[in-house]
Amino acid sequence: MTPGQVIEVDFLDAVDGTTVELDRVLFFGDGPTTVTGKPIIEGAKVLATSQGDIRGEKTTAFKYKNKTRYHRKIGHREKYSKLAIDKIVMPEGLKTGEA
Repeated sequence: MTPGQVIEVDFLDAVDGTTVELDRVLFFGDGPTTVTGKPIIEGAKVLATSQGDIRGEKTTAFKYKNKTRYHRKIGHREKYSKLAIDKIVMPEGLKTGEA
């Protein structure tokens, strides 16, 4: 992710235009600098602005049993939230390979 990028994440209950803080950062890479968490990077967070909710493509499941006249067609559309990345905050004094 980079600041200014728009991403789709699993549905978050956030009103359109509000700021969302994602505090479970697993990996950070900035050119030659990479930091991996164990399992997360303590003190790192991503600030993003909610741009509303969208629905994904429809997936269809079809069950069928031969010679018994049994069939079921089921459809589902997953809900997603659009987030615009504003800022990526890393903790002070964090060096490559530490977490």
